[in-house]
Amino acid sequence: MIFFSKKKSFLKDLIPDNFIDIHSHLIPGIDDGAKTDEEALKLITELEKIGFKQFITTPHIIHGVWNNTHEIIKEGEKALNDFLIEKAPQNKIKAAAEYMMDSYFMERLQNEKLLTLKDAYILVEMSYLNPPIQLMEIVFEIQVAGYKPILAHPERYLFYHENFDAYYKLKKAGCLLQLNLLSVTGYYGESVAKTAQKLVTNNMIDFVGSDVHHLNHVQSFENRLVIKEEDALKEAIRNNQLFGLERK
Repeated sequence: MIFFSKKKSFLKDLIPDNFIDIHSHLIPGIDDGAKTDEEALKLITELEKIGFKQFITTPHIIHGVWNNTHEIIKEGEKALNDFLIEKAPQNKIKAAAEYMMDSYFMERLQNEKLLTLKDAYILVEMSYLNPPIQLMEIVFEIQVAGYKPILAHPERYLFYHENFDAYYKLKKAGCLLQLNLLSVTGYYGESVAKTAQKLVTNNMIDFVGSDVHHLNHVQSFENRLVIKEEDALKEAIRNNQLFGLERK
């Protein structure tokens, strides 16, 4: 799976001490992430050892799979923060969402106030099987509604690996791109790592995220990079400082 022979840095060593994560699944029991408050605390504690400072966690909203609402997510945010205040007062999370772009999303966009990472930025995703037929229309409508779309883990959409122009079209349409950090270690496979390499090399990645669901994800930050262009990757990591949150 490692396709560059020269030894690279460990992923954990690229994480600055004040890293702001904009993609994770820490709120217990509402999607495929943490199952309990204790597990969420363990994930947060271990990530802080690497350099993570702030967490904007993003539960899935997928119709028929994870039917999360604004209210469910905000209640989960409060409950987890109440637990963290008791067990680890230095920790606190903010909740946004990872929205699946489908026909239900368009209805939600028109009728609801969406959960943002900060200001007008929202995190969106697509099915791993195929892009939505009206993808460009959705991206356009997101911006008409006053939001700024950030596409989660573009390198993991296999249907774009042989159609790299699709990434350029998304960028031109105003869609920002968020790389999953574990992709650069080969965690999701060689094809994903190669696409991550190409996106990073072409300076197409705007932000990064851990997409942490469980402890194995955290432990994989111990792995080495399998891509080159460390400087471009470090720049994308630094871009996350845009999402710094004021502590209350």
